[in-house]
Amino acid sequence: MSERHPRTSHPTRPKHRTRPKRRAHHLALALAAALTLCGAAYPVPPHPGPGPGPGPVAPAPVPDAPDAPDAAASVDALVPGEPRAPGQVVYLMDTPDQVLPPLVYEPTAAEDALEPAAPAAGVERLVEYVPANEVGAAACSRRAGPYQRQVERWLKLTADGKQSAADCAAIRGFQTAHGIRPNTGFAGPATWGTMRLLAARANPNAAGRCPVRKSRIACVDLDRQIMWVQNGRKVSFGPVAVRSGRPGYATRTGTYPVYWRHKNHWSTIYNAPMPYAQFFSGGQAFHAIYDNIYSTVGSRGCVNLTYSDARQLWGALRKGDPVHIWGRRPGA
Repeated sequence: MSERHPRTSHPTRPKHRTRPKRRAHHLALALAAALTLCGAAYPVPPHPGPGPGPGPVAPAPVPDAPDAPDAAASVDALVPGEPRAPGQVVYLMDTPDQVLPPLVYEPTAAEDALEPAAPAAGVERLVEYVPANEVGAAACSRRAGPYQRQVERWLKLTADGKQSAADCAAIRGFQTAHGIRPNTGFAGPATWGTMRLLAARANPNAAGRCPVRKSRIACVDLDRQIMWVQNGRKVSFGPVAVRSGRPGYATRTGTYPVYWRHKNHWSTIYNAPMPYAQFFSGGQAFHAIYDNIYSTVGSRGCVNLTYSDARQLWGALRKGDPVHIWGRRPGA
């Protein structure tokens, strides 16, 4: 019911008011200008997705502070320990949480039949992040990593947070056994993330943080940076490693339904792919990234997975399935 206004001898509306159509037009122009500015600030490869061509290599070693076995390296100062995979296209993978939901529509059968482009060979390999002056090094690292104490505890070593020759040998053995490169014994995010995932495989919901229902539910543990799908007490998918929101762009906690699934979604704001996107809260969604899942910088709110895991998750969930999220990304 609209609000009634008393009649006057001058029914004409005041001239200073902006008409609805004009207001909408001005808003559209402002939004277009904002998107143009965003696009200019973040150049990325164009649609339609990954293709041939060499990707950039890891930064060359740079001078750094003298080796200090007792000084733990900061996560923010780490870089990939090996060059990117040949042919890997680098997108701005931190697709933004758009706050408002995307424009939802029903994809055609032909669109859904098209699978998103697969990543270049080697993109999903486990690459450890190391100090810049250790890129390309083959010797055992003398630096204590940001997860030194946790890794030592997992390996049943003396958890003093200090790197020793024995610590490095043990960490290096773990990295070699699980295909983590470079295997220099540096306790970085890929090593600790792999350990967290291995510890969760037997029973990811041992702490009972995810509700047990008779129907399917997706569980996202931000503390451990893992997710899985369970039906009752049976795990039907995962657990797998994820990458959630960085500081200032935290992945929202709570329970939400998967309200839209778009296999070949493309972020129009950042002109970047979001393969196998399954939206559950505004612009936040599960989706694949063409990059290292253990990268030190988080997403802009989405729950990122490797391409292989996101593709399997696509078949494990349906529209309307609940997504339960709790915890906090370490460092966020």
